[in-house]
Amino acid sequence: MKLVYVFDAYCGWSHGFSGTLSEVASRHPDLPVEVVSGGLFTGSRRVPIREFGYVQGANAKIAELTGAEFGRAYERLIADGSFVMDSEAAARGVVALRQAAPARAAELAAALQRAFYVNGLGLSDPATYRQVAEAAGLDADAVVAAFETPEVRVAVDGDFHRAASLGVTGFPTLLAVDGDRVTSLAHGHATADEVDRRLADLRTH
Repeated sequence: MKLVYVFDAYCGWSHGFSGTLSEVASRHPDLPVEVVSGGLFTGSRRVPIREFGYVQGANAKIAELTGAEFGRAYERLIADGSFVMDSEAAARGVVALRQAAPARAAELAAALQRAFYVNGLGLSDPATYRQVAEAAGLDADAVVAAFETPEVRVAVDGDFHRAASLGVTGFPTLLAVDGDRVTSLAHGHATADEVDRRLADLRTH
């Protein structure tokens, strides 16, 4: 059995779920965590952030429910309104980081979300991945080089297809995958204790 975490780096609820995912992963070191990007802001949804008028209200709710931090630099991006969230670029960054340290994929996904939601750094900017990679002690040159490669773009398409094939329609979604059996452990929001209970049920059946 493994955990599959389907998220989007530009999804506030995924940012809010980072703490739960980290806690679940630390409680279950025997369960590998696969991180898959879902592709929230692609195609016609790649527009300035001001087009999504609900963002600030949603963030207040996320912060209240999960304790997630939204930094001043990020708030300035929201106030300006011209920033474009591009989930395809963010997913390329996730793949580049994931390739550099596969076993740390969940930790790196959370670091990427902090880069945006706390530090206000764009996830289409290679400099953001250099910073995240350096902070994680990874080969930053390799991560930045990978970000622009055709192979990484192919891997992103693979992520989007995988999310769809698993039946995921919203982010974040945490699944337990055991062979052909796929069980939802969390969708949108859950505490580590709630996830634990669902895992325990799964393991007794």
